[in-house]
Amino acid sequence: MCNDKKTQADLRSGLGRPVEQCNYLHRYLVRRLPERQHPDARRAHYAVAALIAGRPRSARDADKAAANPTGPTDVDGAASAPGWWQRPNLGASLAQAVNATVLKPDSAEGDLHLMARQSSDAIYPRLPSLTQQLLRGGVNIDWAVLLEDLAWWNRDHDKIATRWFESYFRVRTLEDTTNSQEENN
Repeated sequence: MCNDKKTQADLRSGLGRPVEQCNYLHRYLVRRLPERQHPDARRAHYAVAALIAGRPRSARDADKAAANPTGPTDVDGAASAPGWWQRPNLGASLAQAVNATVLKPDSAEGDLHLMARQSSDAIYPRLPSLTQQLLRGGVNIDWAVLLEDLAWWNRDHDKIATRWFESYFRVRTLEDTTNSQEENN
């Protein structure tokens, strides 16, 4: 949908806003979402649509280039994707940003700790600036995983926050281990 500048601007107008203030997004999202949907899921869809539309140009260009994959394929020739549990969540993306020196470790961990204590009402306004910072630094965000996490946040935020922390420290530890091994060789 973001190929048209007007559509992209309409979707971007919902950045950090609750569904009730996203009047321009209804035109595009209502027909794509189930009629009966939990309010948390609806808000997550609106938020992620606005975040995708709000990506910086460099991230949009990178996504267009990635649309023609040249990676591993399965027996039918389709690109093989990692299992859901292997896909990076927000914690892994923050760790990748630290490893790429896009974010400082204390800042990334602080964001994680803050979000772990917050309701979705406090997280949604923070996401546009955080995702912009990650994307400008060349860190990818798995939008489907973020959508799922946000949709379930108010009902299962402890479990989701734990997954984010585990992913963050797993990716950070992997980087630290790799750097230590390179220094020892």
